[in-house]
Amino acid sequence: MPVEDVPLAEAAGRVLAQTVNATRDQPPFAASAMDGYAISETDVSAGDRFTVIGEAAAGHGFAGALAGGQAVRIFTGAPLPENATRVIIQEDTTRSGNVVTLGGNLDAARHIRPAGADFRAGASLEAPQILRPADIALLAAMNIATVPVARQPDVALIATGDELVMPGEAPRPDQIIASNTFGLKAMIEAAGALVRVLPIARDTAASLHTAFALARGADLIVTIGGASIGDHDLVAPVAEELGMQRAFYKIAMRPGKPLMAGRIADSAMIGLPGNPVSSMVCGKLFILPLVRAMLGLGRLPCVRQQRPLDHDIGANGPREHYMRARLTETGIAAFDRQDSALLSVLHQADALLIRPAGDGARTAGEIVDYIAI
Repeated sequence: MPVEDVPLAEAAGRVLAQTVNATRDQPPFAASAMDGYAISETDVSAGDRFTVIGEAAAGHGFAGALAGGQAVRIFTGAPLPENATRVIIQEDTTRSGNVVTLGGNLDAARHIRPAGADFRAGASLEAPQILRPADIALLAAMNIATVPVARQPDVALIATGDELVMPGEAPRPDQIIASNTFGLKAMIEAAGALVRVLPIARDTAASLHTAFALARGADLIVTIGGASIGDHDLVAPVAEELGMQRAFYKIAMRPGKPLMAGRIADSAMIGLPGNPVSSMVCGKLFILPLVRAMLGLGRLPCVRQQRPLDHDIGANGPREHYMRARLTETGIAAFDRQDSALLSVLHQADALLIRPAGDGARTAGEIVDYIAI
């Protein structure tokens, strides 16, 4: 994605696209780390007395210089007066009028934050990275008011099928709710993209042509359903009519075999299967890494982790299987029901247990790969 500048207050969660550098030291001056009294002496003892000649607070420094036997009342964050070498915390003093007397519990700490102790002018925040709240605070301290970030990809979602209606509508007995669209929208937006939900495309070439026209200009077009080879699966032929350059069609995995990808004009395109779980699993495995790559975060697949099986599982078939599973205190447990239409099982899952194609039976305690979801 190209780079755009956004105000610092709007940069949280965005991807820093160019390295930025601090314009000043932090702190820009030697500052007190405690409330107390600044003095110029280094060797002091209980009972020593100092004349208080002024006060220094955060944002209001003391303009003069300290001499021997003098002290400045100082508060946390205030600039140190000239010649000050240490701060005696107020708990170790007693004060009467403008005279402060040191107590018997003096510590050796100077209680001073040196200038530039946090960072120096020119210190960098490296790109690319997703900006967290702590990063925003650091940028503010660096005096960066405008942040160069990657433009958010424009993603157009097209659900297809005569059987679909939007949430809140009254479906006919032969219709279902378009749930995939909203799960995918939430997933893709959480990855840093902007998502447009287009009207449902019906199972006609004309309706699909209209939907693709509405998606024109998107960085990524995602169709949901209609990507198989049935009589009503029209996404592939209509996309080809529009000049789609297909990269691949069908993946040796379950759920999600009828997956398609390619380009239409300047837009990347992914055709997802229509089953709800298939759609969401393929979104996790294929769309999220694509969005990360578009944002400049690298061309990396979903991170695989390992964990011991909680129970025995049978042999796998000829396709890689991403089984809905839950993480337990002792390992990982796959759900008994793995039908790709069961959103309630996906709701309960927090992991996808990965079975390689042709993987034999596994017993409890064996180490398996999984992806957190």
